[in-house]
Amino acid sequence: MAFVLSTDSVPPNERLSYWHDAVWRTFVPLDVTTPRDTLFSGSVATEQLGQLRISTVDADRELVRRTRSLIAESPDEYLLLALHTRGRGVVVQDERTAVLGPGELALYDTTRPYTLDFPDRFETVVFQIPRQALGIPESDLRRITGVTIGPDQGLAGMVVPLLSKVAAEVGTYRPEIGELLARNITDLITTLITERLGQGTASLDAARQTLLLRIRAFIDARLADPALSPEAVATAHHISVRHLQRLFQAEGTTVSEWIRRRRLEACRRELGRPRRTRPAVAAVAQRWGFVSPAHFSRAFRAFYGMSPREWQNLAD
Repeated sequence: MAFVLSTDSVPPNERLSYWHDAVWRTFVPLDVTTPRDTLFSGSVATEQLGQLRISTVDADRELVRRTRSLIAESPDEYLLLALHTRGRGVVVQDERTAVLGPGELALYDTTRPYTLDFPDRFETVVFQIPRQALGIPESDLRRITGVTIGPDQGLAGMVVPLLSKVAAEVGTYRPEIGELLARNITDLITTLITERLGQGTASLDAARQTLLLRIRAFIDARLADPALSPEAVATAHHISVRHLQRLFQAEGTTVSEWIRRRRLEACRRELGRPRRTRPAVAAVAQRWGFVSPAHFSRAFRAFYGMSPREWQNLAD
């Protein structure tokens, strides 16, 4: 269910302070300037999707600043991707300016000062991503902020429709699907950044990264199948097992290790549920494709340094 903050039910003389607090609560501490010569109206609807926070802001004109003093007060580390959907917007960071119209994207980073200027009534969807989830070097993040990314530019043509659809349907996904989708969206945004930076041989090119994302999504959707194997994954994507292994080796892992890791992450989440809704260890192992409870317990201990039951005890 979306968490909605709106000025509509607030008395006129309290709207500006209410809106200022609403923006702070949704994002990070910010200095918000709104017009005082007209009756301000604004709303922000927020949903959590795995590690992503997705917020749709619909408001009258405003100026938003993230200053050094506010950063020192609350040094939260997020990368924000704004998908502009109505009106005009301007994002200024790192001495660059991104002018946005409907369907255009821009990135900005909460660890450095920025300004958001909306001169008219606007709507924008903001994807708030923990910086550590991206795995992108600090130097590269400083090169991508404050840049307009149009829907006709490379991978953005695929990213914009997907982000729009996810934002519209975010409250309909089951929690486990939301977790998987959030990770895939984060990977896709990382790929978009990599493409925009033109890193070439420094990392996977866009085509290889897109293939890797499709393969990861395929694996996530079939974790419960005990027959899931490198051979099955390669066949489904019309590539050789050797090519598949090279893709994962470039990420510092193997296909089998990736499948095992994703299964174990899913099992750990289920075993950490509140006691009244927590399934049995054997049922979790079977649900996520392990051939036996004993095999699952050995794999879990090897990865997390404790048995499944010890993890449950910690979660109580």
